[in-house]
Amino acid sequence: MPKSKDSYHHGDLRAALIKAGEAVLAETGVTGFSLRAVAKRVGVSHSAPAHHFGDAKGLLDALATEGFRRFLAAMEARQAAEPDKDARQQLLASGLGYLDFAISSPALFRLMFSTDKPEPKTLELAAAAEASFMHLVDGVARLRGTSPFEAPAAMNDVMAIWSMVHGFADLYIAGRLGPLDCKPPEDRDALLKEILERAMV
Repeated sequence: MPKSKDSYHHGDLRAALIKAGEAVLAETGVTGFSLRAVAKRVGVSHSAPAHHFGDAKGLLDALATEGFRRFLAAMEARQAAEPDKDARQQLLASGLGYLDFAISSPALFRLMFSTDKPEPKTLELAAAAEASFMHLVDGVARLRGTSPFEAPAAMNDVMAIWSMVHGFADLYIAGRLGPLDCKPPEDRDALLKEILERAMV
């Protein structure tokens, strides 16, 4: 029998719905995503998710927001583990964190950058997405010694690095980089770093 939303503390139910939403998203993608499926997985009434998120688009926004926050944390974690604080090495470490997130949370990764995703409805999502983009912008600014918003060449670097790491991550989680599947993570990381180095010449 479904639990009522009163069976959970307010924050606990919201967190449970987001966790279940990520699992449903991994199974169905954006097009098959529904609040009904999420409610069923959590074991609550169909109205419980609507109480927190309004509709499926609202929950997808919450999932994307969570994704961008974890995405940024993954990039920062790789940088924190990098003993060399040189701007170039920090950018490379950030790229590895980008890949780490894509591998660990492929459903969220695809949602965050999917053209099928509904337009964002919340300021929280917009802020989380901007923070992750600014992480890259700031890294390039440190590398080039100038703001990408003031120097077109530096903004070109931002676009080149982003395109390379995102393309690599997307192809990798899609299983399109076959030879790498048989290699240890160290080899995968080394290849990504080599590719990114070409954008930093």
